[in-house]
Amino acid sequence: MGGGEYAADCQARVAFEVLSHRWDSVIVYILGEGGPMRPRALITRIGGISPKVLTEALRRLEYNGLVARQAYAEAPPRVDYCLTEAGLALLAPIRAMGAWAGRYTEAVLAAQARFAPPENGPHKS
Repeated sequence: MGGGEYAADCQARVAFEVLSHRWDSVIVYILGEGGPMRPRALITRIGGISPKVLTEALRRLEYNGLVARQAYAEAPPRVDYCLTEAGLALLAPIRAMGAWAGRYTEAVLAAQARFAPPENGPHKS
């Protein structure tokens, strides 16, 4: 019965692990739509992400070969980030996940709500 490409030691797990962090797929998507960007432009475009978290995510994406960092010998220093070939190849699956989210987010949230404790439910003595 084996899991094939989704077995415990499969290569498909790499794809899920690479984008398992909250902001990674958002950054890949934004760089794919907007081209090379400076960190400040990414923060503005994404919204809700701190500089520290963005830096961690960019380093992780660079480590995984999805993002390339280009430093320029200028004063003040300038750094741009862009997608690599592997990062560009993830845009179609990320768009597909976005379409899935658009269709099923309400159902997922409703399912989660069924397991949430009532906020003002009866108190047990």
